[in-house]
Amino acid sequence: MATRNSSRHRPLFHGVILAIGFIVGGFMTQFARKFLPVGAVKEFLTTGVTPSVGPLPIDLVILKFAIGPIALDVSLLSLVGVLIAYLIARSLF
Repeated sequence: MATRNSSRHRPLFHGVILAIGFIVGGFMTQFARKFLPVGAVKEFLTTGVTPSVGPLPIDLVILKFAIGPIALDVSLLSLVGVLIAYLIARSLF
């Protein structure tokens, strides 16, 4: 009988679940920012940390371009989205 553990899943699977969770959490954050009334609950749920990197210039002699800036907006609702995606994936697989 096969045991259920997460070590059999590949890192790509976990990366996809993490990405889906952040996307769902981002939608929940934007929804809360738009529709919740101004107050402490809205501030608590939608205040986030936004680390960013860039712009990163790349010069390849014949081709020159810049990447960025790239930023990630992490709030409480985005972490809730990751948790929801993880729980759903765990129950399905």
